[in-house]
Amino acid sequence: MASGGTSMSAAVVVAIAFLVGSWIIKSGLDQQSEQLTAVASALGELDDAVRQGGMGGRPPQRAEGPPMPDPNKVHTVDVKDAPIRGDQNAQVTIVAFSDFQCPFCNRVNPTLAKLLETYPGKVRVAFKHMPLRIHPDAPAAHAAAEAAHRQGKFWEMYDLIFANQRELSPAKFREYAQQLGLDLAKFDKDVADAAVKQKIDADMKEADKLGVAGTPAFFINGKYLSGAQPYENFQKLVDEALAKG
Repeated sequence: MASGGTSMSAAVVVAIAFLVGSWIIKSGLDQQSEQLTAVASALGELDDAVRQGGMGGRPPQRAEGPPMPDPNKVHTVDVKDAPIRGDQNAQVTIVAFSDFQCPFCNRVNPTLAKLLETYPGKVRVAFKHMPLRIHPDAPAAHAAAEAAHRQGKFWEMYDLIFANQRELSPAKFREYAQQLGLDLAKFDKDVADAAVKQKIDADMKEADKLGVAGTPAFFINGKYLSGAQPYENFQKLVDEALAKG
């Protein structure tokens, strides 16, 4: 007999599949890609919520891999080589597992910016690569960002990629590199460097080990928070972390 979570997930899949069909009929071809990406990401978030018990019942364990991160526990996430935005010595670290093609990862950016503004010197954001298989243009974007990181311009490239999320292509990334004043020869070499891919793969393996299934996913001083949630949900965990000293 299927579990309640499995039944709910199946129902969600059917409902979203129906919506996708309706959108394709009603929408122009130039909008379909963005809509399908958003639907796929939404499905991932809904499935995540179901498996954590967000729709009632005990959260079932995934058939493969580790269980979803327990939001009540403190998890250890390696940020040694991660790009950091904010005070390097801040008391609170928000680790963000993100995908440059994920619309929800883009949607949460204003929240992260507001947290850095609200808690100057107290909060920092660490980026971890997690390009999803459903996003074919994401790997090249992540490679470009990592190549920019080697020249000290990760966050500048990050901002440009997300600001132009519907235009993800190697040509655009090279254009951004030139705009940022990067050494283009080095940038081209680094984008194709196997070590860059290995760095991205290492982040993805860490996410899998932690049990992270979708993006965006956050660990706030080790406490797990899934999805592009309201600012107040992030603020609550930040305040709790600051109160612990």
